Amino acid sequence: MPINYEQLMAMKRLGQRYSYSDRDVMLYAYAIGMGADPLDENELAFVNEATATPRALKVVPTFASVAAPGAEPGEMNLNLVVDGERDITFHKPLATAAQITADSSVLAVYDKGRDKGAVVRYQNVLKNSDGEPLATVVITYVARGDGGFNAPAARHVQPHQVPTRAPDRTIDISTRPDQALIYRLCGDRDPLHSDPDYAKRAGFPRPILHGMCTYGITCRGILQTYADYDPAAFKQHVARFSSPVYPGDVLTLDMWKDGNQISFEARVKARGVTVVKNGLALLG
Repeated sequence: MPINYEQLMAMKRLGQRYSYSDRDVMLYAYAIGMGADPLDENELAFVNEATATPRALKVVPTFASVAAPGAEPGEMNLNLVVDGERDITFHKPLATAAQITADSSVLAVYDKGRDKGAVVRYQNVLKNSDGEPLATVVITYVARGDGGFNAPAARHVQPHQVPTRAPDRTIDISTRPDQALIYRLCGDRDPLHSDPDYAKRAGFPRPILHGMCTYGITCRGILQTYADYDPAAFKQHVARFSSPVYPGDVLTLDMWKDGNQISFEARVKARGVTVVKNGLALLG
């Protein structure tokens, strides 16, 4: 069934209710690889609340991407969907446990043309129990099976350009062979990330890592490199997904610092591919 442009643009759901606990917060941090060294006090602060010396449990900023699982503006019924980009603006640091609401609305729908698909952008505004915004999560989907519905053509939006100079910092972050099986427990149960036969039918030699896990790993890299492990330092985190990551890959994160702006890209040197492009983190 072709996209109904006017109907899709009008979609919204307000006041969707969610709750999460410190268990969810710690699971997310562990799922993006934190705590691999059980003696690293900086990372333990995100995955361990049981300490002899009291200290506050920290929340990885990009936990906002899974705090309201399934929040959408409605049944969009898109076909052959791939995740294109994620852009989170952080208004307040997230608590370690909370009752929250999510207001979801469609921002834009673009027709790339028949046989080229469509671009759908929508947002989830997460709010605390007092109605104060916590984070605005903008999701960009590419619906490869939905082009040619006579709506506005996909407008060219210039993505953030990373500097042309050599990176200021480069770090390697290893992923675990079972990392997708851990990350799926944060809410995304798509069998593409866990079922070998399903992955092969989709054209992949084996299950791939969730793009949003890779997104969280890039946040983790900047958190440790430029933010001194302070979640409150993050004001925005944007990334475009350009190629799949396989569990067990080693990610090389290239970063450029210009004032409070951190540009970044991620690549897998062993396969010669860039997996995240046009990354931008704004720190306060």
